[in-house]
Amino acid sequence: MAALDEMKAVNIKILDVRGIADFADTMIVASGNSDRHVRAIAQHVVDRAREKQQRPMGVEGTRDGEWVLVDLQDIVVHLMLPRVREFYLIEQLWEQAPRSAKAPAKSAAAAPPPRSAAARPGTPRAKSTRRTAPARKAAARIRRTRTATQ
Repeated sequence: MAALDEMKAVNIKILDVRGIADFADTMIVASGNSDRHVRAIAQHVVDRAREKQQRPMGVEGTRDGEWVLVDLQDIVVHLMLPRVREFYLIEQLWEQAPRSAKAPAKSAAAAPPPRSAAARPGTPRAKSTRRTAPARKAAARIRRTRTATQ
């Protein structure tokens, strides 16, 4: 968090994803003012982690600098341009996800879940359905990286 403040990252949001995701306990989402700023913030986060003898598991997206993901094992840092962050709404995706610890256990004979609003006839499809694919791809990439290095 201090590394983000030092590099003047904007709109920093810290999400507790325990019980939602198995690849991290904390997710940090922050924005930079330009692609160069996003890349500089990511590099500073990596440098600060190495100073503390914590080796990042991976860094993705530094080439374009629109969305850089830094995997610090228990913490995943998403650094994005404001327009990219606004389009994908990644923090809303994780805030609205049901927590497994709070979810009641269902029996095998339980009734099927109700149809979503997007599946009902005459209801417009939700905009966020297209926005979850990058988050799923990033999570799969993180899982593959972790299993390969362990």
